[in-house]
Amino acid sequence: MHDTVSRHAVHALVLSSAIALVGTATGDPLAYDIDPAHTFPSFEADHMGISIWRGKFDHTTGRVTLDKAAASGTVDLVIDLSSIDFGYADLNTWARGPQFLDAAAHPTATYKGALGGFVAGVPTRVAGELSLHGVTRPVALTISSFRCIPHPMLKRELCGADAGATFRRDEFGLTAGKDYGFDMDVVLRIQVEAVAAP
Repeated sequence: MHDTVSRHAVHALVLSSAIALVGTATGDPLAYDIDPAHTFPSFEADHMGISIWRGKFDHTTGRVTLDKAAASGTVDLVIDLSSIDFGYADLNTWARGPQFLDAAAHPTATYKGALGGFVAGVPTRVAGELSLHGVTRPVALTISSFRCIPHPMLKRELCGADAGATFRRDEFGLTAGKDYGFDMDVVLRIQVEAVAAP
């Protein structure tokens, strides 16, 4: 009887190992959790045509999936708009208010998209949609760098990327300064790091 049980145990082990190998071979997508301590979307915007103002958002969460074998993946970011930071407290307060982001009514912005343009297993772009101020519009990101390494402390894979795009803020209802000739183009840059989910 013990031999029978042992044979069944061995068969079960072999079967589970085979299933695991098949999953690896087919390139099952892996999930990565955004690291809020190393992810800071930033932006550049015109100020009356005489200077460029820069700011960032201090709190972002979300998840990335990546299937290197299938050359596919997804991005899902949630940005806390009340965490906007120009390095100037008065401007931060104004930007959170109803005259601009209206963070009380629209507390978050989201970006959701699909990774694409894979070269040697590395994505070079994201086709996605930005939801901001109650408006959702397509915004395509260009990925200028992307790399994955073993996290030295967590012992799980860590991936990082730098991506960017340009969009018009008035298309999202953010028209402050437009009547004064402010350029509505905004340069968006997303510095992101994500750790493989346990």
